[in-house]
Amino acid sequence: MSKKVLVTGGCGFLGSHVCEYYIKQGDTVIAYDNMTKHELTRTGFAADEARVHNWNFLKKIGVKLVTADVRDFAVLMKHAKGCDYIIHTAAQPAMTISWEDPRLDAETNVMGTFNVLEAARALKVPVALCATIHVYGNEINKTLKEKRDRYTRKPATIDEGHPTLGGVLTPLHASKAAGDIYTKAYIDTYKLEAASFRLTGIYGTRQFGGEDHGWVANFAIRSAVGWPCVMYGTGKQVRDIIYATDVCRAFNAFYKTRKPGIYNIGGGLKTAISLLDCIDILGEILGKRPEVKFEADRHGDLRYFICDITKAKKQLGWEPQVMPREGIGRLMDWIQKNITVFKG
Repeated sequence: MSKKVLVTGGCGFLGSHVCEYYIKQGDTVIAYDNMTKHELTRTGFAADEARVHNWNFLKKIGVKLVTADVRDFAVLMKHAKGCDYIIHTAAQPAMTISWEDPRLDAETNVMGTFNVLEAARALKVPVALCATIHVYGNEINKTLKEKRDRYTRKPATIDEGHPTLGGVLTPLHASKAAGDIYTKAYIDTYKLEAASFRLTGIYGTRQFGGEDHGWVANFAIRSAVGWPCVMYGTGKQVRDIIYATDVCRAFNAFYKTRKPGIYNIGGGLKTAISLLDCIDILGEILGKRPEVKFEADRHGDLRYFICDITKAKKQLGWEPQVMPREGIGRLMDWIQKNITVFKG
């Protein structure tokens, strides 16, 4: 049976994949997006063209497009009425922007998430929300050598019970953790069918990654254009990356199972790569190793993370399918087909 799905941030990278996923299932989909360009201002490519790229794509495949902001509760409610499922991907995603404009960060990530939860509660519909591994903080940086040693023998993974907000924090840590906590509060207090996904390094087509967000796409774009890839730190930082369509499958798994909770949604051990590993893969695809430029560590950065996805496997019956070499290959193919956007 078809359903009606509201996707906040629907014209963003992940949101556009969610919209495409449900349109292909025969569902009615609303992409709700304020169409701002904050995260594109320092990418070095054509921000205006990049921002409308996904809008135009979604329009072609039959998604209903709404220009509106999650901070406006009345408008959000207007478009959420009649929907069977809300997927909240709208966010202020960049750590650097959170330093520079903490009010924007808090209003978008805290009040925006609160409004979505309130809409789902009022309408009695399930809702899935995007948190991030940044809620764990970066205390793990203090034991980096131990983690590296364990990585060479038996990789260390982090599950949902690991302490959060450890180490040196930024406003982004605070705002994303607040949304995560509010989701749990709504589950516990109102019995809302809600899930907060602590997402690891998401990547895929239609991602306009910059130096402060979307590092896999950023490296791929810069490699394709011929710009140096900038690494903050040694390049040995490890992440389990996850392809966008695997996240879409996780959203659908939650809708089917209706098992509320906090979930790590990432690649786990199977997709863990270092930044330098990513450069190696790009070099294999392009036939030429990309140029790399090293800079000092940045405030608040996390140097090591591989998430334990056991809970999602057991509760949702979900696990990732796309491995890094395949996913990065898809991403690079899309970049090369749309190279004029990045050279603009």
